[in-house]
Amino acid sequence: MCKTDKSQIAQDILRYLVKHPRAQDTIEGIYDWWLLEEQIARRTAEVKEALAELVGDGLVVESVGKDSRTHYQVNRRRYAQILARLSQGADGAGGGEGAARR
Repeated sequence: MCKTDKSQIAQDILRYLVKHPRAQDTIEGIYDWWLLEEQIARRTAEVKEALAELVGDGLVVESVGKDSRTHYQVNRRRYAQILARLSQGADGAGGGEGAARR
């Protein structure tokens, strides 16, 4: 495990303990509950930002449901554009053909 992973896990454990000062658990409970809670909290902001970008790009449509909460779904009119973006993302993650030639 790299130093930053250990550091992040340590921060998550401490953050959980600050929120729940009377907490105690086994290593399995800490992994299953404490760390999961902290990861979810950290990722929520990232998910909101990603959705805002996708809505802004017109690839995802947001609407308010009967429950007064915002719901998200694919913009079917942009399906070809979504597929193109996904294929570009796959090339970018693996370095693409251009990176293999260098």
